[in-house]
Amino acid sequence: MAFPLSSSPQEAAQRHYSYTVADAFTDTPLCGNPVAVFAHASGLSATDMQRIARELNLSETTFVFPPQSGGDHHVRIFTPVNELPFAGHPTLGTAAVLGRASDRNELVIETGMGPVPCVLERNGNGERDVCAVSMEQPIPTWSIYELSDLLLEGLGLTGSTLPIEVYRNGPRHVFVGLPDIAQLSALKPDLRVLAKLPDVAINCFAGANQHWRMRMFSPAYGVSEDAATGSAAGPLALHLIRHGLLDFGKTLHIEQGVEMERRSVMHATVFGSLTEPGPICVSGGVTIVAEGRLVRW
Repeated sequence: MAFPLSSSPQEAAQRHYSYTVADAFTDTPLCGNPVAVFAHASGLSATDMQRIARELNLSETTFVFPPQSGGDHHVRIFTPVNELPFAGHPTLGTAAVLGRASDRNELVIETGMGPVPCVLERNGNGERDVCAVSMEQPIPTWSIYELSDLLLEGLGLTGSTLPIEVYRNGPRHVFVGLPDIAQLSALKPDLRVLAKLPDVAINCFAGANQHWRMRMFSPAYGVSEDAATGSAAGPLALHLIRHGLLDFGKTLHIEQGVEMERRSVMHATVFGSLTEPGPICVSGGVTIVAEGRLVRW
């Protein structure tokens, strides 16, 4: 919990903020994708939060504030280099951390993309720990990706199994399909080339039916490779549906982080129709692995 704040430089030096690290999209500690959650962040400026996120150097760090629009909590999400209006694994991990403070099994997290309803699953042993979360994601927009030639150059590929399209549900996610998982695992992208692509996460995928593997690279967001990209799970399911490889209402199971030895499992289901997609539900396990205190910044 944050101590009372003061404008005095001497007293300000004594402030500290507690944080919790949750591994998202896994039930195994030190797998999945970690997020640091500052559950009481009032008093931190945007500059403070960005510098803290850079210091911790996880793919995302979240900061929780009192609600502003009728939800339960207002959450800001930072990568090491920028703020995101929405991201998947940070939202899931933050919901799990916040869920430990109450007996409720539902909460609404306010993000820069609007409210995200979350349903919490508990261990069932009388404790408050949350073992899984299901969230309703923002509905993305999509279009043909305008820099596909440079993208393929950076990935060392000559093409994609599906049209190269970009989806936005906060972050921008571009999708590139590979023929099989072996070729996906063998990818060695040139991050110097991919760094020329502004404001985008590059998601490469392979698989069949309802089981797919994904890898994500995003120098633009300060992440060389991501272990679990929850905000891309819903758009990938919609991408497969739009191109005839998945049906509405069928759950897509996505593995990610395998090549990083941080295996993650995400489940994504898109309801609705091609003219009115949604809701989009993404779920996965979560486990709390660490707690700490920020004492100077």
